[in-house]
Amino acid sequence: IKKTIEVGDIQSFIQYVRNFTQPIQQVAQVTNMLQLAAASSERVFEFLEEKEEDQTVEHPVSVEGLHGNVQFENVHFGYNPEKIIINDFSANVKEGQKIAIVGPTGAGKTTMIKLLMRFYDVNSGSIKIEVTIHSLREQMGIMMQDSFIFSGTIMDNIRYGKLDATEEEVIQAAKAAHVHRFVQTLPGGYQMEINEEATNISQGQKQLLTIARAILADPKILILDEATSSVDTRTEVRIQKAMDNLMKGRTSFVIAHRLSTIRDADLILVMKDGDIIEQGTHTQLLAQNGFYAELYNSQFESTDQTCA
Repeated sequence: IKKTIEVGDIQSFIQYVRNFTQPIQQVAQVTNMLQLAAASSERVFEFLEEKEEDQTVEHPVSVEGLHGNVQFENVHFGYNPEKIIINDFSANVKEGQKIAIVGPTGAGKTTMIKLLMRFYDVNSGSIKIEVTIHSLREQMGIMMQDSFIFSGTIMDNIRYGKLDATEEEVIQAAKAAHVHRFVQTLPGGYQMEINEEATNISQGQKQLLTIARAILADPKILILDEATSSVDTRTEVRIQKAMDNLMKGRTSFVIAHRLSTIRDADLILVMKDGDIIEQGTHTQLLAQNGFYAELYNSQFESTDQTCA
């Protein structure tokens, strides 16, 4: 306004400042990327240097006629050998039994499942199912909190549990999982394409599809890790019915926060700070009036307060 500097001078100054600062910003970005690459490369090479996991046992047996018997004998485990989180756990699980694992967050419930699948080896003690690791995992169906659905048709997603299954077998599994009716309402039915992020179906529908996949695979041992934790109550009822069909005649390990869903379990393992502090049936544990009874009663107290 006072004519002490022209507009062109201001524009030139700003342009020169940008030309000066831009290379500095680029160097900073490259430095950041180099640090990320260095941190990632450490993990990549650490993974590549890991030894191959042992796929065999001393006396392997065929999975033909495999029964769902699982024996835990004095199991000790810690992610860090100096800090054991599961101390001297023993249990004898018979074929067809439903085993519930309960406890607060971080108690070690999922760790027990990882040991059962032999994603980790115990520090001492043993978990006895004498087959190779590959065949063991073939005989186990596992449902985690996050359902794994890949890009492709609904038919292909269910058939992933048994790649040589016929279309009729897939549909029968879908009916047993209470998923057939909702699939028929979708455009294309079983041939509908699920997108890359699986956002064109709901979370409850994803979990029903994974149940159908597990029914089709027909595993001897079933593992359910809080499979209904992220769905509404109405959808949970449908999923629970589907899981009841799935668990018939199978050895089942169920991790649950909602204790009302595992009252009929043959054995309930109560975990706290990595240890099995109580075990028994629902009735036996309530009679002990211990930690399980406290957990169970607190859930119903909170439900009553919410309804009030």
